[in-house]
Amino acid sequence: MKPQHPNTRNTQTQKVIVFDAGPLISFSMNGITEIIKRLRGVFHGKFLITSEVKKEVIDTPLRIKKFELEALKIKTLLDQGILELPSSLGISDSEIEKADNEMLSIANSTFNSMGKDINILDHGEASCLALSKILTTKGIRNVIAIDERTTRLLVERPQDLKNIFEDRMNTSINMKMQKLNFFKGFRIIRSAELAYVAYKKNLLEIKNNLLLDALLYALKFKGAAISGDEIEQIKKLA
Repeated sequence: MKPQHPNTRNTQTQKVIVFDAGPLISFSMNGITEIIKRLRGVFHGKFLITSEVKKEVIDTPLRIKKFELEALKIKTLLDQGILELPSSLGISDSEIEKADNEMLSIANSTFNSMGKDINILDHGEASCLALSKILTTKGIRNVIAIDERTTRLLVERPQDLKNIFEDRMNTSINMKMQKLNFFKGFRIIRSAELAYVAYKKNLLEIKNNLLLDALLYALKFKGAAISGDEIEQIKKLA
């Protein structure tokens, strides 16, 4: 009998970080995918990406010369088993796709203006939320690594998202409160917070007092939705 991988024996005690495309791209563009590898070494759980996210960070950019190198870096993490697909926990793409479509349908009809719904999610982010919900129903503790601001606000501060839409569109926005209940309970972490964890656990080769500041601002300037004030708050925790 083929031995089970130690991480698949008891899903009830499993821990998972579900990665959206944003953090993976930010780490890759900054040449620090090694952080993901080292975090995986101390996490004692799984780092998962959905097939939709795989398309965004590996399959599609591998066909575009400008993004080929970044895609290869992330593909290496998948090839090495640092990143894994949900099938490693017995979760099929069809199961995720069904929940993904439900997420999209609800999220993209939660806010509307002048009788028209506002699209706020795409399949990548929705698939991460879908996988997270499936994991939770299976009793698997999980958090979503996502930098995309709209999705984070939908989960954490939907009223702030409504206010942003009203400012941008200069009109009143209707928010369907009953649909917001569907997005409660998700746990979110950003790439900047993952970098902070790596810094605190001394997982980085560079030893310098400026390292955390340099890491956080590098991520900010290459995709991570984080403000200067938020960076200063994280630095105070160090």
